Amino acid sequence: MEALIKVKRYNPEESEETYFQDYSINVAEDSTILDSLIKIREEQDGTLSLRCSCRASICGSCSMRVNGSAKLVCKTRVKEISPDGEFITIEPMGNFKVIKDLVTEMDSFWSKMKSVDPYVKTSFEPEAEHIASNESMTHLLGVMNCIMCGACVSECTAMEVDPTFTGPAALAKAYRFVADPRDEEANSRLGKLNENTGVWDCTRCLACVEVCPKDVAPMERIVKMRDLAIEEGYTNTSGYRHTESFNDSIKKHGRLDETRLALESTGLLNISGLIDLAKIGIKSLMRGKLPPILPHRPKDMKKVTSIAERLDNQGKEEE
Repeated sequence: MEALIKVKRYNPEESEETYFQDYSINVAEDSTILDSLIKIREEQDGTLSLRCSCRASICGSCSMRVNGSAKLVCKTRVKEISPDGEFITIEPMGNFKVIKDLVTEMDSFWSKMKSVDPYVKTSFEPEAEHIASNESMTHLLGVMNCIMCGACVSECTAMEVDPTFTGPAALAKAYRFVADPRDEEANSRLGKLNENTGVWDCTRCLACVEVCPKDVAPMERIVKMRDLAIEEGYTNTSGYRHTESFNDSIKKHGRLDETRLALESTGLLNISGLIDLAKIGIKSLMRGKLPPILPHRPKDMKKVTSIAERLDNQGKEEE
């Protein structure tokens, strides 16, 4: 079968400009995109740069964007993406510095991994092997499947706006140790992750969950660590205030009070934050985007508030 591949090219030694180059190559019916790229490099264009290793979805080296979404190209078949012979667009991962063509620099990825202290911390020396229960390890099995391919980071919308965000891969790795019964530093870990660039910076867009090739579900781990941080008493954050304001708004008004949400999330005693918020408010007002000062009452307000109250009471009973 014929594979039509459109590759984003970049060679800083020649130019800072990027461009797309089209290739047409014959491949077997069961060929993967990686097979096609390697064949292009070997038979048509030896200058094409890409990264790969195991070819078995284990090493995570070959993560790239395929038609705008991060995938492991060693497990993605041409027929799957292009059933009727459509062009397949291949680009390097997003949110990474590109070295050349499809090869990205991973130093920032590893530095964020190191920042979460990816190892068990204990203050004692056990006399024998420190064994964790099967139940606890089964719970962590999903997150331990991470092969650190960077696909989740590539598609993270929060990192696209703020590169200092710790990111889904590192935070999922952090959860692996926060939830490990052998680790004795869960409280301090959560305190660190509760700070700026930590768990509250996630926008819950689900992009990381959708592209993860190993079903690690980073966003679910991040949301769980938010709950754990609150349980540990870490509530002096805009993220926690945002959560509480959102909940109270629904219970009282049956809809979101955006003005109140912005003020309470920032903190009424946070003068510098309120000044920044005022600047945003002025810009929004000038563009006609400022939310109403008082929220309107939805038609079925009592139904919505009763559901919110019932869920709130259910949560308190479970505690």
